[in-house]
Amino acid sequence: MPVIKSAMKHMRSDARKAERNQTVRSELKTLYKKIVSLIGENPEQAKAEAKLLASKLDKAAQRNIIPKQRAGRKKSRLAVLISKLK
Repeated sequence: MPVIKSAMKHMRSDARKAERNQTVRSELKTLYKKIVSLIGENPEQAKAEAKLLASKLDKAAQRNIIPKQRAGRKKSRLAVLISKLK
């Protein structure tokens, strides 16, 4: 436990930020799994969801929740999955 008052404040704010970031990461994973399951059932809806996921990945990378290269890699792999639908 920190002794310095400002370190205590940082610890509290870091916990809030970590919780916020975890919800975003969880949402990204859930959306990706949803798209993978939709590919076999409803390709058109999968394409729409993929567009939404790409946007959310960009936003998460911009806010430093995930690294920029990870966002790009996931978008690239998602594009390959979607392109195989044609």
